Amino acid sequence: MTTDNMFDVLIIGGGVSGMSCALVLGSAKNKTFVTDKKIGIFTHQKNSSLQEAIFYNAYGITPGKLGSELLTESTQDLATTYPHISQIPNEKVMKIEGSYPEFTVVTNKNSYQTKNIVIGIGSANTFDIEGLMQFVEPHKKALPEKQRIQLKNEDHKVAEGIYVIGTLAGWRSQLAIAAGSGAAVATDILTLWNNGVQTHAHDSIR
Repeated sequence: MTTDNMFDVLIIGGGVSGMSCALVLGSAKNKTFVTDKKIGIFTHQKNSSLQEAIFYNAYGITPGKLGSELLTESTQDLATTYPHISQIPNEKVMKIEGSYPEFTVVTNKNSYQTKNIVIGIGSANTFDIEGLMQFVEPHKKALPEKQRIQLKNEDHKVAEGIYVIGTLAGWRSQLAIAAGSGAAVATDILTLWNNGVQTHAHDSIR
């Protein structure tokens, strides 16, 4: 099955960096250049390192919080707060074809068209998305014996229309770093949508 609708951005990965990216993009929904944008996220979380995490050192998170709880709550919060973002659960991305601004993302169940792709699925060396293997290199900030990988990138950009976030971008495994990385790329995409005018999204009580 192929969806006829073209996504403006598809985020691959429902861990910290992916959800952070989705939340920031979602929060910009009232900006004129975002209102017509179609945003989706593959929320496959089975292999997330959060499954085994407990947090005492992450800003804004109650000490003792389980990573597995964060995973569940984050998808629920995204659905409640930003229902316009399509969540695609239980699908594994196998292949990426095409080039900017017309990519096809093929999963084990469907295929999707998108203009931009954000990849945030962790730095395990089991990475096997066809069409991205030429960008794989050893992780520069992980211990060699861990055999972690990253995608070659410059300030999160792998190639035109392809961004990488979190540990897969070469960052260390730390919740705050992953969240910041996802948010950074979200603002890069907002800037792209705003014709290159530097842009961010703030929530305010004013």
